[in-house]
Amino acid sequence: MKSPRDVIIRPVVSEKSYAGLERNAYTFLVDPRSNKTEIKEAVQSIWGVRVTSVNTMNRQGKTKRRGFTKGKRADQKRAVVTLAEGDSIEIFESGK
Repeated sequence: MKSPRDVIIRPVVSEKSYAGLERNAYTFLVDPRSNKTEIKEAVQSIWGVRVTSVNTMNRQGKTKRRGFTKGKRADQKRAVVTLAEGDSIEIFESGK
């Protein structure tokens, strides 16, 4: 059994993730080996909210050049978590 803090790495801060706040959808960077059920249980246990749906996406890291060498950014797994009506997570609201 994984700890909830091992499943959820950090929230994603971007224009697109802030646009989802009106729909009560929060975006997190998650452990690549975690599944939707683990993500749902982790969010519910950490913040004490009710999760209605979890959508995940695997994002490939970009290939970048530095001089003659080619490097690659790490691959990421993101989860868009939709909360029940009336629930919210305070981490995102504090920056406003």
